[in-house]
Parts: sequence; structure tokens; C-alpha cells
Amino acid sequence: MHARTKLAKEHEVIVVSPNAKWNWIPSNIWVGIGWMKPEQVTFELAPVYQKTGVNFVQAKALEIHPEGSADNPEPHVVIEYTSETKKGIKDTVSYDYLINATGPKLNFAATEGLGPEHNSLSVCTYGHAVDAAARLQESIERMKRGERQTLLIGTGHGLCTCQGAAFEYIFNVEFELRRQKVRDKADIIWISNEEELGDFGMGGMHVRRGGYITHSRVFTESLYTERGISWITRAHVNKVEANAVHYETLEGEHKTQNFDFAMLLPPFAGVGLKAFTRSGEEITEQLFAPNGFMKVDADYSGKPYEEWTPEDWPSTYQSPHYKNIFAIGIAFAPPHAISRPMKSPSGTPIFPAPPRTGMPSGVMAREIAFNIVDMINGKADQPTRTASMAKMGAACIASAGASLINGTAASMTIYPIIPDFKTYPDSGRSLAYTSGEIGLAGHWLKYLLHFAFIYKAKAYPLWKLIPE
Repeated sequence: MHARTKLAKEHEVIVVSPNAKWNWIPSNIWVGIGWMKPEQVTFELAPVYQKTGVNFVQAKALEIHPEGSADNPEPHVVIEYTSETKKGIKDTVSYDYLINATGPKLNFAATEGLGPEHNSLSVCTYGHAVDAAARLQESIERMKRGERQTLLIGTGHGLCTCQGAAFEYIFNVEFELRRQKVRDKADIIWISNEEELGDFGMGGMHVRRGGYITHSRVFTESLYTERGISWITRAHVNKVEANAVHYETLEGEHKTQNFDFAMLLPPFAGVGLKAFTRSGEEITEQLFAPNGFMKVDADYSGKPYEEWTPEDWPSTYQSPHYKNIFAIGIAFAPPHAISRPMKSPSGTPIFPAPPRTGMPSGVMAREIAFNIVDMINGKADQPTRTASMAKMGAACIASAGASLINGTAASMTIYPIIPDFKTYPDSGRSLAYTSGEIGLAGHWLKYLLHFAFIYKAKAYPLWKLIPE
């Protein structure tokens, strides 16, 4: 939408997406407890793009041919239609500039038995969240009949990325159990690959509270203790059975945790795009990292974690191999973890992958769009705007109970996202711009932002005034 507003009509802006609907994913956790319905977090994409002059193609991208091919000399993407009328038909879409903004593949297959098709639940899509809400209500009904239930919520693999959604979900579940007066019948357990609570894939953060500097671990442990939630950290879930997870700890222990209800987030991977030269030679390994995420202007030399610097993170998200290809959000390959990489004695990696969603992803998208517009309009021959996570702040509001009267949410800001110990030697981040508070005001703000961002995504009047 940003690109379309800046370009003359003779230029074409095309969106290829396998989904007919847009989903405001942060509110899926509310669908997962039954506080919202799918229609409150989704809308049809086609009318919005038609209104804004963007060509919408409902299809899945399969291959990138950055040099063209024998059949089509222009750079293009091979697609497979997902709409009902063309489902399964393959085609090509030519481009002058390509933005890879696929988001992640939900890699449930990385853990045996993980996922809605097997033995655990998810809130990663609105459909998954609907199923989670139904199963949660079944557990609540059992509690109302006097049965005790164990609810296990967290991450389902040692390399999971997005602890935040599970964090929000577990506290909303706990709040819902109190609302339905069955909290005393539930044991709620958090399981995570974090080294300690409050890590969130960012190595934690320090905030100033009451005149003291406090680590997010203290803040988070206090919240879990206050709500009566126990926790398992430093855990790699390697198998999920119908009523039990088996996990390995950083210390090398192998343990089992039984459950009646389990919502476990999957690790993320690239969507599996392949790339080929004009002659048909596969160059997927050149454009993409082994995990399927696209390589951009970052340092992928493989230096030891202790030697990384903020400058190693990308700033323009431009492919080093093809200057007209970009990748944003989860689609780009991070050069290293933000949290300290750790392995169990058997060599199993157990640490969070870096988060790259939300506000940072939106800022990246906007700046890339503007860079491309400048290059098309002849104002620049290379990207001039940057959006490095090492020089970018972020704001996050994590719901901890959905109610307009007595709900709560944790409101957090962080700057910079990637720690910079040269500039901020004590904590790696600015204490003036890194904060954390919890209360009813946070819930109201998150609730209002739900409507604001859907308004923006629908391209209603003055949508550009709403920040990313």
C-alpha cells in the first residue's frame, strides 16, 4: 500500500498471497480463549487491494527465477493458485523488484506429535485458535464437574522463536479460568526453551522500576508467581503424545510432563522457496540459509556468538546476489541469535531464535517500499533508507487477561532491539527508552490498537497516519 501511494499509475504493484483473508495475528490469542471470533480478526483481502489499485493474486509462491528462464526471459516467480476457481494451476508472475514477505512456515514436523493435526494445539492461525478455544472450554467443563486439569502452554521445540504469543495465551487462559470460577481445579504449567523467564528471544532486558534497575526475569517470575503458574525453562520438547510431552533439558536430563490440555508453539522455518538461474541450475543454497530464510545484507560468516556486533545485522534487507530482491520480517535470515546460544550435553540446541515480527517487520516493509519507489523514480540507484534492528526500537503490548473492566496487559518498550554494549555497556540498551509496566491501561491500549491496525490494513482514510 505504501508503494502504491508513491508510484505513478503506469507502475504495477502485485501482491501474491495464498490467503484470501488478512489476519491480525496478535489478536489470535483472544480467539483462542473465546473472547473474540474469527470474523473480528480477519477480513477479505481482494476488496482492499481493488480499492487501493494493487493487483492481488491468490496463490502460493514456489520458485524464484531472478535471471528469467528459457521460457520466460524476465525475472519471475513461479506460483500455484490457491483460489477455488484456479486451485492447483501453476503460472508465473514477472517482476522488476521482488519483496519476499512470506512470513514463516509453521514447522510442526520438527517435533514428533506436535501440532493441531496431532497431539497439541496452536494459536498461530485463527483456525488453530478456534480449535484451541473449543478444547479449552471442554477442559473448563470438566473442571466444573469437579475434575482436575493440567494445562501446559509454551514452546514445542528447542529453537522456537515467538515466546510472546504463548506468554499472552497462558495468562489469558489463567484469567479465563478465574472468570469461570474454576481456577482452583487447574494446574497451569509454562514450558519454554528460554534460559530463564523474561528472555523472549531477546536475551531479556533491564528496566528502571522504583528507582532500581530490574531484569525482566524478576518482573516475569513475579507475574508467574502472582498468578500461580509454575514453569519449566531450558527445555527442548522432542515428542508430544496424546497426554504427555517428553523433553530434554540443558543439563541433559530427559523428563516427561503429563497434561490434559496443551498449546505449544512450533518452531519457524522458511516456506521452502527454491531459486534457479536462467539455465535451470538450482541456486537455493545461494539465496537462502539452511533454515529456508532469505539471506540479505547481514554478516553470515559464522563468527562466534561473543564476537558479533550490532553492525552485523541487516539494514536494507537487500539480497547480496540480486539487487532487486528484498526480504523482510520472519522471511529474512538473522545472522545470529540475540539470546545466548546453548546446547545440552548431547548437542541439542536449546535457545530462542530471534523474533522479527510486529512493529520491526512493519518498519522494514515501509522503508523497503520507499527505497524501491526511489529507485524506480530515478532518485537513487541503491537503497538509501535503513531499518536495522540494531538501531530500531520496538513497542509491545502483551495481553495478560482480556476484560475491559479488570483485564491487564504488560506494556513494554525496548531500544535498541539488538543489544549494543558499546553504546550501553551496562545493559546493552537505553534505560530511558526500555520500559515495562502492567495494568488495565495496557489492556485498553492493546484493545484499541486491535481496531487501529485493522483500520490501517483496510486502507481507510488517513491510514498512513497510524504508525507501523
